[in-house]
Amino acid sequence: MANKIDEFVTKLKHPLKAEIEEAIKIIRGASNDLDEDVKWGGPSFDYKEPMATMNPRITDYVVFIFHKGELIKDKSGLLEPAPKGKAYLKLHSMKEIKDNKMNIQNIVKTWIKIMNA
Repeated sequence: MANKIDEFVTKLKHPLKAEIEEAIKIIRGASNDLDEDVKWGGPSFDYKEPMATMNPRITDYVVFIFHKGELIKDKSGLLEPAPKGKAYLKLHSMKEIKDNKMNIQNIVKTWIKIMNA
């Protein structure tokens, strides 16, 4: 059975498609326990609750919206506060994505710890 996110990205026309694929790979690498789907118009990751969804309509950078991002204490500074308790993870280049692999995975792992508490 094909993965919905992979099918979505394969069909996606986006100037940062390679960066999107790399960011998804990094998020997947943080845990085998994430559920994946395409919701709210983009690739979405859940762990017990909706965790983060990518917004493919933004084309200047890759952005994941962490639905309850205010709960995540992000020491890297990658998460930007957003309205209604959300947080944005904005990634502007392949270099930025690769340089922040561990920080991105730590954000995901922090979410999992919060959900398991």
